[in-house]
Amino acid sequence: MMNEFLHLLFALLEGALLGVFFFAGLWWTVRKLDSAKHAALLFLGSMLLRTGIVVLGFYFILGDNWQRLLVGLLGFVMVRIIVTRLTPIADESKTIVTESRS
Repeated sequence: MMNEFLHLLFALLEGALLGVFFFAGLWWTVRKLDSAKHAALLFLGSMLLRTGIVVLGFYFILGDNWQRLLVGLLGFVMVRIIVTRLTPIADESKTIVTESRS
């Protein structure tokens, strides 16, 4: 019982780490698009790399048990929710600073 709980807890953390990797990579890519010579190639390459690593992570780390896979996906989605809630706050503070300087 306790062993299964620990496996599910680690699956949640592993899914969250995969989410952090995916969304940090997305943030980095979006920041680099302005200065990129081939923005479409950068975006496509980044998307394929991030998606491939996350899918492989789910397959190798969490794929042996459907419960672990489901809990890992929950960790990934939790990171997505946190990122989407924090992102507008960061954008609003940047806009406020920019407007106050004008």
